[in-house]
Amino acid sequence: MGQKIERDHQRFKKLVRGKVKSNLSKYISRGEMIGKKGKDLVSIPLPQIDAPQFRYGQKGSAGVGQGPGQPGQPLGPGQGEPGPGAGDQPGGHILEVELTMEEMAAILGEELALPRIEPRGKKNIITTRDKYTGIRQTGPESLRHFKRTFKKALRRQIASNTYDPIDPIVVPIRSDKQYRSWKDVQLPQSVAVIIYMMDVSGSMTDEQKEIVRIEAFWIDAWIKAHYKGVETAYIIHDAAAQEVDEHTFYHTRESGGTKISSAYMLADKIISARYPPDAWNIYAFHFSDGDNWGDDTPRCIELLRDKMLPKLNLFGYGQVESPYGSGEFYEYVHELVGERENVVCSKIPDREAILGSIKEFLSTGR
Repeated sequence: MGQKIERDHQRFKKLVRGKVKSNLSKYISRGEMIGKKGKDLVSIPLPQIDAPQFRYGQKGSAGVGQGPGQPGQPLGPGQGEPGPGAGDQPGGHILEVELTMEEMAAILGEELALPRIEPRGKKNIITTRDKYTGIRQTGPESLRHFKRTFKKALRRQIASNTYDPIDPIVVPIRSDKQYRSWKDVQLPQSVAVIIYMMDVSGSMTDEQKEIVRIEAFWIDAWIKAHYKGVETAYIIHDAAAQEVDEHTFYHTRESGGTKISSAYMLADKIISARYPPDAWNIYAFHFSDGDNWGDDTPRCIELLRDKMLPKLNLFGYGQVESPYGSGEFYEYVHELVGERENVVCSKIPDREAILGSIKEFLSTGR
């Protein structure tokens, strides 16, 4: 019975997975998943999937099992026609299912055909893995070493003259049994840092910030599926840059001008101080409406080309369309795409473009 229940549960999860995958673009553009994100799970509303359940008819009423019935007739009473007052029958409902972040990343990867990331850096944090290294006299039967057990039993029977070469049956007893033993092997694991930078000058509206928040959610999900440890740093900038926490990152708006180089200088300083490239896989994503103080743009490109890009697995520039921004900065960064394979540029005019932008950022496999 338990196996049948588990099989039905897995089949239902497969249906849920298919439904989420087929509606992924809708869920992403609406940002529904982000508001329901817990520590390890994401709750998703699925209005067209019902959990299997029995419905019982009213006692004494005709129907299937209690008299003549019609093919397809439900066991329970129907809802009937809507009346002018409050009804007493249940209506349609939305089923909320929970998926882990790993499952969400897998769905994203399948839908967008994303290549898996190849980590490059190693960090001296220690994780453990079981490795079988010896033999012991006790242990679970699943770890019994058949060859060693057989040899010991054979030697015992030969020594006690109970072994018959004509009828070579070897029967191990308890003292013959040998079991694999293990020890915890300490291994360094690949880790990563994601640095998000965002323009918070007056030309960036709340809608543009929501687009950034949705994109960052999915970038996080995909990158975290490939590393044992991921840290995140947030930088906001107008004419000056500062490192902030996640809440401040999405809820700050300044009225000053824009100097993008201030963000790149701070990001490079953070990398040099905390995330040496030989130990970390480093990802940097910058979101802006493309408006920048004119004399600052050459400085930005110089910082990217000479300082940041040699240290990064990937640099992604996402330009969100704003009625106030000029959008010129995109063309300057895009010139680096042909020079460096770790640079990706993406234009995000509205929420409907988010899915395509995520694919552009993550399809490099870096």
